[in-house]
Amino acid sequence: MNKPDKILLAHGSGGSYYQQLVEEVFVPAFSNPVLSQLADAAVVAGGTEQLAMTTDSFVVRPRFFAGGDIGRLAVCGTVNDLAMSGATPRWLSCGMVLEAGLPIAELQRICASMAAAAAEAGVAIICGDTKVVEAGAADGIYINTAGIGTFPAGRKPLPCRLTPDSLIIASGTLGDHGLAVLAARENLNFSPPLASDAAPLNGLIADLLEAAPDTEWLRDPTRGGLAGVLCEWAEKSGYDVEVAEEAIPVAPAVRAACELLGISPLHAACEGRLIAAVPPHQAEAALAALRAHPYGRDAAIIGRVLEKEQGRALLRTPYGSLRRLEPLDGEQLPRIC
Repeated sequence: MNKPDKILLAHGSGGSYYQQLVEEVFVPAFSNPVLSQLADAAVVAGGTEQLAMTTDSFVVRPRFFAGGDIGRLAVCGTVNDLAMSGATPRWLSCGMVLEAGLPIAELQRICASMAAAAAEAGVAIICGDTKVVEAGAADGIYINTAGIGTFPAGRKPLPCRLTPDSLIIASGTLGDHGLAVLAARENLNFSPPLASDAAPLNGLIADLLEAAPDTEWLRDPTRGGLAGVLCEWAEKSGYDVEVAEEAIPVAPAVRAACELLGISPLHAACEGRLIAAVPPHQAEAALAALRAHPYGRDAAIIGRVLEKEQGRALLRTPYGSLRRLEPLDGEQLPRIC
């Protein structure tokens, strides 16, 4: 992979260029033991208890799309990053960069959407900031959110590790969000229409952890999609991770759109799905808990962790052959969050 001397759109994809940016620019500059975990949320000691903290920025275009908008996305994305650590999301901040000329009615619509998503997730937006830039300096509105979560009594942060024979579970169909945003941006009229899966997953995760308290790792497949999550897990754990192509849930409309556009659903983004690594003796209970929740009805066991210590993410095709999965190289779906 080339090492460009300027920022490219590909640096925001969540793929190999993004990882290069994190490892060669941000980590050396800000290095500390908490940051080095490179998790969805940082876990720190807050007095007598542990806290989880995360931050995210949202620059999606268009601002409104089937199934959501930039406001719902900002709340759900931050809530989910906290919940993936095992924490209960509690408080959010909201910083907005507004472009001169943005209709006040649109801003009110976005704020109402954020408020509704926060109420659904059971979190409060407790502070914020607003800056306005001249016309042409932004796409109407950019939103930054930070979040803080706490851990229920008796629950520790997830270990973020893999062990051989653990099973990989996807909580629902993959690629819905990325394809919905692309369809909205390019005015592609698919039938049936594509809709984002943007949703707060803290309730779903609470049910999962009650049923499978020894869950090893949770991650939401946003930028980089499922393939990005599996490649990261394999690299960090050192174990091979194998998933079966036929077991991966993809909605027929999304699969058809991907085939038409030449996009892999394994790299397409989700904003209301999780990938879980669960020990085999708790996998069926985990699956049942996910399927009992409205946001987990299409959950499926899609693969397992192998004993081989080669750090590869592998896809078993319907023909029985194995293909190595790679992280996204370049920018496939710009500005999906």
